[in-house]
Amino acid sequence: MDIREVRPKVTLVARMAASVANYDYIVDWEFQTDGLIRIKVGLSGILMVRGAPYTHVSEVPAHVDPYGTVLSENVVGVIHDHYVTFRLDLDVGGAANNSFVRVALSRHDTSADRSGSAESPRASYLTATRHVARSEGDARVRLSLYDPAEFHVINPARTTRVGNPLGYKVVPAGTAASLLDPRDPPQLRGAFTNNQIWVTPYNESEEWAGGLFVYQSKGDDTLAVWSQRDRPIENKDIVLWYT
Repeated sequence: MDIREVRPKVTLVARMAASVANYDYIVDWEFQTDGLIRIKVGLSGILMVRGAPYTHVSEVPAHVDPYGTVLSENVVGVIHDHYVTFRLDLDVGGAANNSFVRVALSRHDTSADRSGSAESPRASYLTATRHVARSEGDARVRLSLYDPAEFHVINPARTTRVGNPLGYKVVPAGTAASLLDPRDPPQLRGAFTNNQIWVTPYNESEEWAGGLFVYQSKGDDTLAVWSQRDRPIENKDIVLWYT
């Protein structure tokens, strides 16, 4: 095959820096000429600490949980967590006719259908099954290492030259799940961490996963509350939320 053209790889980086209390967040959006979009998040700033009566770890009684680590004399770094949620209004091939597809990967045992042969020692292989989410409830995803899947946002009305729908694949990177009790006030406010992926129909008023006013809220204006309406999302203008 003749190589007719060579181009240098060019990446446009749009950086946002936000100071939130004692932390500084840096978010880089990388846009590449092949259509790939990569997001990188950096965290800096000052540790969250509290005062404590301990000057050495040996002074912490065995029956006392300091809920953190002794960092210095009378200073404990508090155990806590950080979540970053991305609101992705992708509009693949236009605003309408977008759908969310979960491509489940699973093992197929050849012994189940006797598809194996004496010529091959293989006892299993991998298979992919596509599930198109019809409503918000179908699109809630809790990631699991032993239940792997790919997540696509497609436009079934637009296809490639070999017939595949145009789309973007969401590739999860650093993920985490909240350990708090669902009834805990901080978790009610941060209920968008109940799942790693949500999909909602586009709504101009639904812009912030934690609601417009987060501090001291009762959690009645969050992504989790909006999603309870279980609105249709197949072939719609949709928004994907990734935490």
